[in-house]
Amino acid sequence: MAIEHEVETTGLVGWIDRRFPLTSTWKKHVSEYYAPKNFNFWYFFGSLALLVLVNQIVTGIFLTMNYKPDATLAFSSVEYIMREVPWGWLIRYMHSTGASMFFVVVYLHMFRGLMYGSYRKPRELVWIFGCAIFLCLMAEAFFGYLLPWGQMSFWGAQVIVNLFSAIPFIGPDLSLWIRGDYVVSDVTLNRFFAFHVIAIPLVLIGLVVAHLVALHEVGSNNPDGIEIKAKKDPDGIPLDGIPFHPYYSVHDFMGVTVFLAIFAAIIFFAPEMGGYFLEANNFIPANPLQTPQEIAPVWYFTAFYAMLRATTDPFKIVLMIIIALLGLFALVRARGKWKLGLPVLAVLVVLAMAFTESKFWGVVVMGGAVISLFFLPWLDRSPVKSIRYRPFFHKVFYGIFVLAFLTLGFLGTKPPSPASTLIAQICALIYFAFFLGMPVWTRLGTFKQPPERVRFKPH
Repeated sequence: MAIEHEVETTGLVGWIDRRFPLTSTWKKHVSEYYAPKNFNFWYFFGSLALLVLVNQIVTGIFLTMNYKPDATLAFSSVEYIMREVPWGWLIRYMHSTGASMFFVVVYLHMFRGLMYGSYRKPRELVWIFGCAIFLCLMAEAFFGYLLPWGQMSFWGAQVIVNLFSAIPFIGPDLSLWIRGDYVVSDVTLNRFFAFHVIAIPLVLIGLVVAHLVALHEVGSNNPDGIEIKAKKDPDGIPLDGIPFHPYYSVHDFMGVTVFLAIFAAIIFFAPEMGGYFLEANNFIPANPLQTPQEIAPVWYFTAFYAMLRATTDPFKIVLMIIIALLGLFALVRARGKWKLGLPVLAVLVVLAMAFTESKFWGVVVMGGAVISLFFLPWLDRSPVKSIRYRPFFHKVFYGIFVLAFLTLGFLGTKPPSPASTLIAQICALIYFAFFLGMPVWTRLGTFKQPPERVRFKPH
């Protein structure tokens, strides 16, 4: 028996309901959306990401009221906001701190999905929308980073846009199109402003809505990885589910309170966060004639930047050998003409790597590190979803993967050296081995039997 969403028939709400599905939408997605009763603190970060998104939009609107997207006025307009606009310093710091905190909560949200198998059937599309949101956030942060028109903003954009020129055939024209000029200039600033303020936010909001609609269609995952829709009472209500409102709206309020306390402490006492949130060089006006000693992206890009920087000529040879071995392995396992696609692809990639520069393959490695996330639902072949019921060595692999990613993030903030480059190369190999080896290692070991009902202790 399906759950019926009754609507108001009298008063103002009734008048609206007869013309717009207000009450039924509220019930379907909030008050009668049944979520698993065993959510833990890892489930705070989805709602926190939504909170930070609202913060970024609202503070961004107020910042655009006084910001000038002009190469001669951009830096001084930011200073004007900080020094002259009433509470302008607070709005600017809420926006700059919010950018970093956005990535903090999104990384933790994605890690929770990785732990509990939230990308597995039937939530593949939820995960894909989430990865698309992550890509949009990276684009939004990149375009917004140029807007203060400081030294690090200018030269960071120069370096990143120049990377596209390494793409064979179309690279030079593509980088020219992105800049709108032969160098980063006023034209670049204007188009980055348009992307940051209008284009990317529209796409981002659309993806967030799609992410939530897809989630509410299939239902939320839980730490046990059990589908609560499998067991319902005669009224069609999941036996292990509780309404999102008021239970989880109050539950999330506690997470919001703790988050806002940390958020406020950073804004008022350490908005630069030792140079990780706001770099010292970005408090210096952009100077095309003076290059900073070390050009590095903001901390949330540094793991991918370390992979890019680690892709040297010797490392490219290592990658060619690994790809050739993977192609040989695929050839041995191929049992039909249709399965020869992977060996042929491996040969083509090795030949392409032999005749192209390592700079281009650094861009490929950096992009591949993000694109790999999209294929996670089909790479993981484990018979259970949650890490709770997987073998111990699976948990070790997850730990090594996280450690490698954090190490890459740390190395990306430091100047390059032979030792750091070698460590970054090892960590990059671990990162990709985690995904490429998933079809094999996720099947191995002795798995625990998940319970038929979710484990829950009321508190």
